[in-house]
Amino acid sequence: MATEVMMPKLSPTMEEGLLSRWLKKEGDRVSMGEPLAEIDTDKATMEMQALANGVLRKILINEGESAPLGQLIAIVGEPDEDISALLEKASAKKSQPREATPAPPADVQPSPSAVETQAPPVTEQPPATGNGKQGELVAAPSSGRLIVSPLAARMAAEAGIDLRSLSGSGPGGRIIKRDIEAAIGEGGAVRETAKVAQLRAVPPLQQPALIGASPFREDGLSEMRKTIARRLVTSLGPVPHFFLTSEIEMDRAVEMRQSIKDLDPELKISINDIIVKVAAAALLQHPQVNASFQEKSIRYYERADIGVAVAIEDGLITPIVRAADQKTLSQIAGEIRGLAERARSRKLKPEEYMGATFSISNLGMLGIDEFTAVINPPEAAILAVGAVTPRPVVRNNEIVVRQMMRVTMSCDHRAVDGATGARFLQTFKKILENPLYLVV
Repeated sequence: MATEVMMPKLSPTMEEGLLSRWLKKEGDRVSMGEPLAEIDTDKATMEMQALANGVLRKILINEGESAPLGQLIAIVGEPDEDISALLEKASAKKSQPREATPAPPADVQPSPSAVETQAPPVTEQPPATGNGKQGELVAAPSSGRLIVSPLAARMAAEAGIDLRSLSGSGPGGRIIKRDIEAAIGEGGAVRETAKVAQLRAVPPLQQPALIGASPFREDGLSEMRKTIARRLVTSLGPVPHFFLTSEIEMDRAVEMRQSIKDLDPELKISINDIIVKVAAAALLQHPQVNASFQEKSIRYYERADIGVAVAIEDGLITPIVRAADQKTLSQIAGEIRGLAERARSRKLKPEEYMGATFSISNLGMLGIDEFTAVINPPEAAILAVGAVTPRPVVRNNEIVVRQMMRVTMSCDHRAVDGATGARFLQTFKKILENPLYLVV
């Protein structure tokens, strides 16, 4: 009996998935538990496994397309099995009318669901084409029609690869993720378009006038970016934030890090690793901050599971150092490096990024002195960490230069009062300014 392959729920917060790559093609035999496709979820790229034995009879969504949870995306059955009823069911669902959207005013540029453009001639503004499927980039260079998935378009732009130099391996010649990966693997060079080359060759005073609105392209929202948008709405709106800022002298922490490096260069300890360890120690002394607001109660955690914000291609994710209060600095450092690498390659498991009790976001390495972060519900607080920079300060009635760092804690006022948060920051500051407290 034929088996319907539905878009699976691969993460706790997933509402739809993007089909990144089919690992089987129509006509291939599949076994139960065998990887069938790669799905981009809101947090990671994960393999979808076959739930039955048989042959992949029909693929119903293409690489680069999204589908909500539970949508029929493929059919597995026997080679001679009649699957016409399932195909009709899928076709009928696709043909259901969608709610019409009003046309934009005549003087407003429409925002299409698909990014549709034409390869630019040397001196003319590119006209739009209308032959692409939803979510595709469609270009029509003089050599013929070119179809590109949004993911492939983004990867090509980042790698500096001219899409017109590639042949797509997807359905209908579509350029997909694996084509870009192959081009990168072959050392795909940055190629200039004819228009850019011409503009560079023309003296500035002879460049043609640029008239009208700027050309643009639109990338469809990734599943991660959609989830970030939803969670921000459920955080900043319903959660009553207040903010506490403290300035911390970091000279002794910097000296400790250098001493560890001198003792063993293989121990790659960062200032952020020390901050995570100190935050964990402070949380144990102030369990009211290591908490989360529930509708009818406040939950206090016995362990400091600290989420460490990591910037990745599509947004931000907070992999978790579990029981950071019970781990050494070297263990924390190694764990954060491993989690960050897996986060950037979208290989984290749900349990590695869901369920922190407290979070830290550090933008100091990007030169940011001070900022406020948005709480990640249901956590009660998040610590925003700025750069460590030399500043003049007054010590014993003298002006001296010290390595200073500003931190700002965002608190959920339903669970944490101002005095509670202030006492936590006092402890955090005391330990960080005197890191020997970590060993006594």
